[in-house]
Amino acid sequence: MTMPKKDKSTPKPWYEVKAAGDDSAELLIYGNIGPSYWDDESVTAKQLIAELKDVDGKDLTVRINSVGGSVADGIAIFNALRRHSGAVTVEIDAVAYSAASLIAMAGETVIMADNGLLMIHAPMSWASGNAQQMRKQADILDKYADAMTNAYIRDGGPDKADIEGWLKDGDDHYFTASEALDLGLIDDTTDSVDIAACADGIDFRNFKSPTLAAMPAATLPTSRKDKTMPEKKTPKAGAEPTAEEKPVNVTEIEAAANARQVEAIKARNTEVLAIITPHMQVNGMSELKDQILADPEITVDAAREKILDVIGKQHEPLAAAGGVRVDVVTDERDKRIEAAGNIILARAKIKSEEGKAIQMAGNPYRGMSLMDLARECLASGGYDTRGKTKMEVVAAAFTQSTSDFPVLLENAMHKALLSGYRTAADTWSRFCAVGSVSDFRAHNRYMIGSLGNLDDLTELGEFQNKQIGDGSKETVSIGTKGNLINISRQAIINDDLGAFVGLASALGRAARRTIESTVYSTLALNSGMGPTLSDGKSLFHADHGNIAATAGGPSVATVESCVLAMAGQKDINGNDYLDLTPAIWLGPKSLELTARVLNASTNDPDAPAKSKNDNVPNPYQNYFSDLVGTPRLTGNPWFVFASPDEAPVLEVSFLDGEQEPFLDMQDGWSVDGTQYKARLDFGVSGVGYAGAVRNAGA
Repeated sequence: MTMPKKDKSTPKPWYEVKAAGDDSAELLIYGNIGPSYWDDESVTAKQLIAELKDVDGKDLTVRINSVGGSVADGIAIFNALRRHSGAVTVEIDAVAYSAASLIAMAGETVIMADNGLLMIHAPMSWASGNAQQMRKQADILDKYADAMTNAYIRDGGPDKADIEGWLKDGDDHYFTASEALDLGLIDDTTDSVDIAACADGIDFRNFKSPTLAAMPAATLPTSRKDKTMPEKKTPKAGAEPTAEEKPVNVTEIEAAANARQVEAIKARNTEVLAIITPHMQVNGMSELKDQILADPEITVDAAREKILDVIGKQHEPLAAAGGVRVDVVTDERDKRIEAAGNIILARAKIKSEEGKAIQMAGNPYRGMSLMDLARECLASGGYDTRGKTKMEVVAAAFTQSTSDFPVLLENAMHKALLSGYRTAADTWSRFCAVGSVSDFRAHNRYMIGSLGNLDDLTELGEFQNKQIGDGSKETVSIGTKGNLINISRQAIINDDLGAFVGLASALGRAARRTIESTVYSTLALNSGMGPTLSDGKSLFHADHGNIAATAGGPSVATVESCVLAMAGQKDINGNDYLDLTPAIWLGPKSLELTARVLNASTNDPDAPAKSKNDNVPNPYQNYFSDLVGTPRLTGNPWFVFASPDEAPVLEVSFLDGEQEPFLDMQDGWSVDGTQYKARLDFGVSGVGYAGAVRNAGA
C-alpha cells in the first residue's frame, strides 16, 4: 500500500510500505528508526507494523539506508519481519548502522551495496540520578544487548561470542560489504551506490556520534526544571526578562550543535572526494574511500596521507642490483606457498584433510627438490642466487626476509603434524567428555543440588520454605607436553623429506597417543580405582555406589549387577534417582570378544539350552552402543560408562578448546638449521562418579 500524503503539520515518516505487484511489496526504511527526540508526533514502529499487515503474504523487499535509532522499535520491527508470511529480502542501499543493522538481519536473504557500510555496537541511553539508578540503567542496557544477540546469529555467520563482544565492548564495529560477506552477516553484494548521495536524506540529529545511534527508547527530557528549585518570579508586563529568567532550550542547543557537526562532516567529505576520485582505479582505493567517509574523526590531512600511501604501494621498487623487482599481491603469494607445500606433502605421501592423496598434476613445482624450492623462493623475493654455494643458498632461504621458504616449510610441516594427529587411532574420545579451559589454573566443574519433591501445605494452609541443597564441584587443570625437531641445512641439500615431514607426522601421532596414554594412566590411579575426587575418595569407591556387587567376566549376571548399580545413583542431595543407564563397555582386549558375543547374542550364551526350543533369551542383546577393548587395560577389571554427554566421569580439557597440536618455528642456535616445536596443552581429570561402574572381574 502507498502511504497517504501528510500535510505540513505532520512529520515525514522514516519508512514507506508500498505494493510492488500482485505478489510482492516493498518497505523502505530511509531515516532514523522509531520516535524522534525532537518531535513528539513522529511515526513509531507500531504504525509501521500495522501497515505491514496490509501486505502480509506477499514477498517483501526491505530497502535500508539508516543510521539506526530506538532499539526497542528495532527489535519490534525485526520480529514483525520474521513473522511475515511471505519471503523477506533485505537490501542495504547505503548504510545500516546500529538498530538498522539489527533489522537487516531479519531477511532470509541480505544483500548489500558493495560500497555500503554496516555497523554493530552496544546499545546506549540517557541516564541521570543516584549511583543505584545508574547501575540499574546499565543492567537494562545489558538486557538490551542480550536481546539483540540472537538477531545477529545466522547460518554460516559469526559465532555468538563474537556478536556478544560487539554488543558489549563499547566500540563501534564498522564492516564494509566485503567484510560483512566474509563474516556471513550478509549473503551477497550489488553494484556500488554513492554513499554520500544516499545519506543526504538521513536525519543525523539522532546520530551525534556513532555510539549514540543505538539508544533504547529513552527520550531526552523536554524540561530540565529542578523540582527542588524555588519558583521563578514572573516578570512584569512589558519588562525584558533578565538573563537568569530566560529559559534554556536544551533541544535547540543540541540540534544546532549537531547541525554544525553534520555540515563539517559534509565539507570534509567534499574535500576528500575531490582528492580521492581521480585515483579510484588504484587497487584498494574503493575500500579506503568507504573507510574514510565512515569515520568522521579522520581529518582531510590524515585522509590525504592514507590516499598517498595506497598509491605508493602500487609502484614497483627497483632492486638494489639494478634489475626490476615485481611484488605479487597477497593471494598470489599464498597460492605459491600452497602449491609448493603440496608438492612436499605429496612426495612425503601425506594425505589431505579429506584423507585423499594430494595430486601433483598441474602443479608448477612438480619435480622440484627442496633445493629447487629454496632457490625459487629466493628468486621470487628478488634475491640473486647465481654464484652461491648450496650452503649459502639454504642459509639465505632461511634468513632473507623476502624469502617464503621458512613459511613454506612450516606450512607443510604443520599439515603433516595435523595429518598424523588425525589419522592416529584413539579410544578415549568414545567414553570421555571434552572440555575447554582458558588458562593453566584449576577450573571448577559443578554438580548442582536438587529440591526433591513438593511439600504439603501446613495445617494453616501455608506453603513451606524449601531448603536448597548444596551442590558439589570437581576441578580440572591442564599442562603442556611437546618436543623439538631440528632441521639441518644438510637435510635440505640432501632432499631428506623424512628428516622433517615424516618426523612432523610422527609427532602428530605421538600427540594423540599421549592423550590416550594419559587417560588410561588416570583411570589406573589408586590401584585401578581412578583419580581422587574432591571428597577425598577415589572415583570408584564403595561410598560412591559404583562398584558392581557381582564380580566376574562379561555375562548377563555381571552386566545386570553394573546396570543396577548405575540405576541406583541419586543426585548429589539424594533427593531423586538420576535414571542413568550404561551405554559403553570398556575393558581389556582379553575380555572384548566375550563382551561382543554377549552384546550380539539373541540368547544368553552362558545358559545351557535343554533343547533347541528351550533357549534362555539374552536381556542385554545390543544393550551397549559401543564396546571399547584396549591393550592399555590389563587383568580382569572392566567398566561400563553412561554417555559422557549425559553423565561425564573423565574429562579431557584443552586450552581454549584447541584439540590439535600447535607448531612453532625459530632459527636454530644449537643446530645449523631451524628448530620446530610441537606442543599440546591438555589435561585429564575426574569430574564425576555416577556415570561409571567398575567390575573387578573373575
